[in-house]
Amino acid sequence: EYQWKGPFYFIQGADPQFGLMKAWTHGDTDNGDDEWGEEIKLAEQAVQAVNKLNPKPKFFVLCGDLVHGMPGTRWKKNQEEDLKNVLKNTDQDIPLVFVSGNHDIGNTPSRETIDDYCQNWGDDYFSFWVGGVFFLVLNSQLYFDSSKCPELRQAQDTWLDEQLAVAANQKCKHIIVFQHIPLFLSKPDEDDDYFNLEKSVRQEIMEKFHKAGIRAVFSGHYHRNAGGSYKGLEMVVSSAIGCQLGQDTHGLRVVVVTEDKVVHRYYSLTELGSHGLEKELLDMLAKQ
Repeated sequence: EYQWKGPFYFIQGADPQFGLMKAWTHGDTDNGDDEWGEEIKLAEQAVQAVNKLNPKPKFFVLCGDLVHGMPGTRWKKNQEEDLKNVLKNTDQDIPLVFVSGNHDIGNTPSRETIDDYCQNWGDDYFSFWVGGVFFLVLNSQLYFDSSKCPELRQAQDTWLDEQLAVAANQKCKHIIVFQHIPLFLSKPDEDDDYFNLEKSVRQEIMEKFHKAGIRAVFSGHYHRNAGGSYKGLEMVVSSAIGCQLGQDTHGLRVVVVTEDKVVHRYYSLTELGSHGLEKELLDMLAKQ
């Protein structure tokens, strides 16, 4: 789909993270993730809400931390199996796009943990086209800590440069990036934090993205809504489908892509499931 065919929209979700709610409540985020019934219900609610939407979204992207169990922990496989069972009910016409998070491949990923993720969920980085818009999915863990697999970070960097060259040649309408860890939460020069990328790395990536004309980066990880911008590059941080760490509701983000802009709104699962898209967004989609 290299050609622009008119406005469309997609759904972004993040952090279904099966197991975190109990672990967080019990104050044991390492081993307290032995129950995830609450998250199953929320993920089911998310899938039902997406399935009801009319017109249908072009795809549904999940920006990492699919489950809470870290690689090699006791409940990880069960959590993944339960999530897959929920996601199987997504409308067949709505492709699912997966982004790797720190809980999926580890805070310090290795070749083994990444291979395991790829066998389960698909590539840890890739690109795709939808209606003249170029999408890039990145493995942000390689930017966070690639000490166990520096060659994989190198490979992603090389690949990214090649992809950005392709995008420049193809004259795409927009370039949009998905990654788990935000570049920053509100300001490009904010201090380093567990929830953002380290300043030196961040600066390099932001500059690269800005030069390539990337319109927006969508991420999760923070379990709260946040965001800001850097030289016209918008950083969008979406709260979780699962456990909330702030005041936001369990929800999904609707992203409408028009010829000249990318507009997005965060909806609670209940709101999206009962009312669908609001008129203003539907009107934007109707304009050909």
